[in-house]
Amino acid sequence: MKKKLIPMLLVFVLIISACSNKSIADEAAKSIEENKPTTITYQAENGPIEVPAEPQRVVVLDSFVAGHVMALDINIVGTDIWAKSNPRYEQYIKDAVEVSDQDLETIIELEPDLIIAASTTNNLEKLNEIAPTVAYTYGKVDYLTQYLEIGKLLNKETEAQAWIDDFKARAQKAGEDIKAKIGADATISVIESFEKQIYVFGDNWGRGTEIIYQEMKLEMPEKVKEMALKEGYYALSAEVLPEFAGDYVIFSKSPEADHSFQETDTYQSIPAVKNGRVFEVNAKEFYFNDPITLDYQLEFFTKSLLGN
Repeated sequence: MKKKLIPMLLVFVLIISACSNKSIADEAAKSIEENKPTTITYQAENGPIEVPAEPQRVVVLDSFVAGHVMALDINIVGTDIWAKSNPRYEQYIKDAVEVSDQDLETIIELEPDLIIAASTTNNLEKLNEIAPTVAYTYGKVDYLTQYLEIGKLLNKETEAQAWIDDFKARAQKAGEDIKAKIGADATISVIESFEKQIYVFGDNWGRGTEIIYQEMKLEMPEKVKEMALKEGYYALSAEVLPEFAGDYVIFSKSPEADHSFQETDTYQSIPAVKNGRVFEVNAKEFYFNDPITLDYQLEFFTKSLLGN
């Protein structure tokens, strides 16, 4: 009988010991969690600023970076009209309040713990009194570095870098496939209608230009290089559009714009139009160059140019 009791006691002791060790481990993990810093120091354009290590309520007044914040799964409680009008963003900010840099009282009521703005945003000093405010200058860094900067700000640099590496690989592979199909020398241009004006874009002004020209290395028409590459965009008339149209055209089409030029003989005579090589997309979904938009643009280009 005693011989049977000894193994049973041993098992009991081992169970108690395991439970005790688990309890100690849990307490240690809890202690580490509780000792995590609540703030980090971010090196903003105008110097270091202390921001929440895990921001819970963010107001974004810069629509050019709003999608970056959404892509990192951060709760946005307020954002501007441009972000709110983007169908691609709807699922991420359906509960966010539309605000501008003039709506200080509303922003206070939203109780943000971080505000992200543009360097041109009004009331930056007053906003900084509400919550730590970080402002970015559009184009100061390239589009992927901008995402990495947002990743640093939100303490999610690792996640941002992983997406960047994967995106570049996907975009470059798609570019190789597209060149193989349409020809390495085939040109492509990106145009947009806005109100009563037509624009053509260089290689760094959203609308998918970063993917087409920087990652895929597709060719830009000479006239576009001459007029739009330096500034990023160029306003033109419908009469000269044929000079800027490539063998393929991406048409970022604003729903509110005047599109009567598409009915003219001048437009209809463009080779890309006659050959069915103009691909139209809703401009509101195509403006930006954040991960959400870039993934959509990459899918659109792949389907349009490869016929997938």
